[in-house]
Amino acid sequence: MQLDTRNNSKLMWFIAGGLIVIVALAAALFWLSSSKEQATAQKPLEQKPTPVTAPPVAQPLEQSAASTATEQQLVHESILQEPVSENESLAKEEVAKLDDIEKQLNDQKQSLESQHADADQLIKLKEEQLKLLEQQLAAQKQS
Repeated sequence: MQLDTRNNSKLMWFIAGGLIVIVALAAALFWLSSSKEQATAQKPLEQKPTPVTAPPVAQPLEQSAASTATEQQLVHESILQEPVSENESLAKEEVAKLDDIEKQLNDQKQSLESQHADADQLIKLKEEQLKLLEQQLAAQKQS
């Protein structure tokens, strides 16, 4: 008789453990599916800046800016031509989304302009450094 009660206890633990595993798997599946939905819903808002290669030094700035703009288009023109939803809350959402995109683009533009200014300053400093090194080399040859 004691054997039956011991087996019943083990059986109860196996059932409880199995239920816990099933609940944990269901919770994990639910959590993963909700995080995927959030990621796809937030994907248009989170645009990572695309890497822009530095233009060659000999190329004029206007040409390099035009070629970079044609190579990589950050915002598709279709966004501007899509009709605005008649539902007021959806329309506000679209406007907020476009405002976010505009803010990101302005931030990226400022960042690129500052990087360009820094690159120009570095080029000038390197040219000065080269001139000084050439003068030192010429002075050493004369000595």
